[in-house]
Amino acid sequence: MTPRSKKLIGTIVILLWLPIYAFAAMGVAVRVLPHAHWTIALLFYALAGTLWAVPVGMMFPWMHREPGIK
Repeated sequence: MTPRSKKLIGTIVILLWLPIYAFAAMGVAVRVLPHAHWTIALLFYALAGTLWAVPVGMMFPWMHREPGIK
């Protein structure tokens, strides 16, 4: 696969992943957090605000890896 096609696929995956993750996090927040203690809400927002970057962070090395290197 050429670097150009890998970057295109990675970009599309990231652009699809972010809104799906955001809506899922909002859905959990709306259902769980109104009745939760403030420390639970703080922990949720801290985790939800950073966990989106894990899959994106794994996608970047794959997108920029040279062909033939595993």
